[in-house]
Amino acid sequence: MLASANIPELQQRIALFDDQSAYKELFAHFYKSLQQFAASIVRSHEVAEEIVSDVFIKVWKKRAGLTRINNLKLYLFISTRNGALNYLRTRKKIIMQPDQYFVQLQSIYFNPEKLMLTAEMMNRVQKAINDLPPRCQLIFKLIKEDGLKYREVADLLHISVKTVENQMAIAIRKIGLAIHFDIRTTMSS
Repeated sequence: MLASANIPELQQRIALFDDQSAYKELFAHFYKSLQQFAASIVRSHEVAEEIVSDVFIKVWKKRAGLTRINNLKLYLFISTRNGALNYLRTRKKIIMQPDQYFVQLQSIYFNPEKLMLTAEMMNRVQKAINDLPPRCQLIFKLIKEDGLKYREVADLLHISVKTVENQMAIAIRKIGLAIHFDIRTTMSS
């Protein structure tokens, strides 16, 4: 998996040297997350694939300007969001509010080997994530699976950082209840 520290290096290689292998590596790293994010907005995996492909085509076409982008990860998510919203506008559909987004989570964050969770525990955690309200699911996924910071998620979804914090607290509490984990008893130990 690509470390966040390597993203600026790839960005430089693409912008300064037209490095196609760096572009392919960047594409491979972000494609699935961006596609899931776009699908949560447009509710179509095929359309989401087109939107993300268009984002990466634009990145390649405008690669010389990549050096001016401070946070490429956030830029890709915002570009994907804008592409998805533009798609909805052109189809004359009602633009959804962030709490109406539907996210299909295929969690790689809760890796049983890394966290030593049993298959049963993994199923309980995944069920708890799937049972979260759509907005809460989306925020949880963006932070825990896609590695965005609270501020980045707030900017991306046009909500306050406090709302992001509250939604994460709800998600963690509900997941904890589902697996019978009480953070208060753990914190006091």
